Amino acid sequence: MAKEKRAPRLALRRHPHLYQINAWAWLDELAARHGRPVDLGRVPDAEWDALRARGFDLVWLMGVWRRSAGARQQARCAVAAFEGYDRALPGWTLDDVVGSPYAVADYQPEPRLGGWRELDRARHELNRRGMGLVLDLVPNHTALDHPWVGAHPDYFIQGDLAEYRQHPDAYFLVEGDGRARLVAHGRDPYFAPWADSAQLNHFNPAARAALLELVRGLARHCDGLRCDMAMLLLNDIFPRTWSHRLAGWRAPATEFWPDAIAAAPGLIWIAEVYWGLEARLQQLGFDFTYDKDLLDLLRRQSASEIRRHLQSGGGDPARAVRFLENHDEDRSASAFAPDKLPAALLLGSTLPGLRFFQHGQLTGSRRKLPIQLARAAAEEPDPELVARYAQLLGLIDQPIFHDGDWRLLEARSAGDPSYQQLVAYRWSAGDEVRIVVVNWGDAAAHGLLAFDGAVGIGAVTLVDLLTGAKLDKAEAQLRLDLAPWQSLVLRPVR
Repeated sequence: MAKEKRAPRLALRRHPHLYQINAWAWLDELAARHGRPVDLGRVPDAEWDALRARGFDLVWLMGVWRRSAGARQQARCAVAAFEGYDRALPGWTLDDVVGSPYAVADYQPEPRLGGWRELDRARHELNRRGMGLVLDLVPNHTALDHPWVGAHPDYFIQGDLAEYRQHPDAYFLVEGDGRARLVAHGRDPYFAPWADSAQLNHFNPAARAALLELVRGLARHCDGLRCDMAMLLLNDIFPRTWSHRLAGWRAPATEFWPDAIAAAPGLIWIAEVYWGLEARLQQLGFDFTYDKDLLDLLRRQSASEIRRHLQSGGGDPARAVRFLENHDEDRSASAFAPDKLPAALLLGSTLPGLRFFQHGQLTGSRRKLPIQLARAAAEEPDPELVARYAQLLGLIDQPIFHDGDWRLLEARSAGDPSYQQLVAYRWSAGDEVRIVVVNWGDAAAHGLLAFDGAVGIGAVTLVDLLTGAKLDKAEAQLRLDLAPWQSLVLRPVR
């Protein structure tokens, strides 16, 4: 790995904005648009400028590491995956299938994207515009053909013939040094094995030391790491899957993540995490943790559950990662009905935490791109969504949504139970106040929003920043009458 002096930690504003890019597919898109090959070192300045102008603080270039030839072959032969390829990229060919970026063959830049110089150039271009570069860390497993598999097979979970007879899909053969070994495929406790991966043994001190050294190396080339399935490395989670293969191995005295974070203290650490373990990973040092629960609640259409989650779910709200889509999820423009999507966008973008958007989301892309594909089908931008995102990104770029204090508000009955459909909260900073109200329901909602010391509004008129409409309030409360899925962002006029 190339050596260079490491930059100081990026100075992030509170509640930063992150933009995820599938690096391979994006460079293919840029090459087609500009009529020339494009690697990470030759991205046109206008592309980076546009991201800065939209208010992004972090860019996650997903899938920059060298992909596995074995994983590529599996992906090209996986007939069960072809239907997803067909939906995403009609007319695809085998050459379009390049394998999963989460079966890492080596933590070297994928040659198609450039080398270390090109990756570092991309980071430089982001940094000089005040943005940071986030890269992938896949710590639970490697590809089958990662160098460690042949050089250090003891880093991995080992099987035996008896178990292989029962679960042939859970292991693969490794031969070397005059020995034949059965090495486990990576997995989590609730799903079948990932056939393109090799499971690291996180109770092996040598494997842990190698991972820590990897983190130190990656830290020279990025400002943050997005850590895949971070909870699988926890000392009590790992044995849920592998206790039967851990004879002779003892749990480490410390958790992996505090050691990793201490090894690269200048990085921004983002955890992909589920199972209610968000607060725990925050306690172990992660700056931000996925809030998948919010997305699931938005899909279930329950305002009361959303309010409960915002009151008590997932640890520190300011360290939650809020998103409506990513490479694992369906596109928000197809997952949410058109009348519901604007309300979901507002909730997902004006809450505290790291606000996460995916490439294509801002133009209304509807096709979910399988991560094994190297290019995406061209989609015409949705003018209405383009305008809505431009307005929303301008709104949440305002300092109050970063420097302000956030508090959930309680709507009260205006004579019927429809007020229970309302989700309301406020941001305040000095004399500045913004109040967000969403009718999270498919019927009209009526309610009263009380104003007290927690809200601190002395004005009698409030302007909706989404439409310019004005609302008058009584001395102590505001009556709300919202159409199905209607949203407001209110600013007091003094």
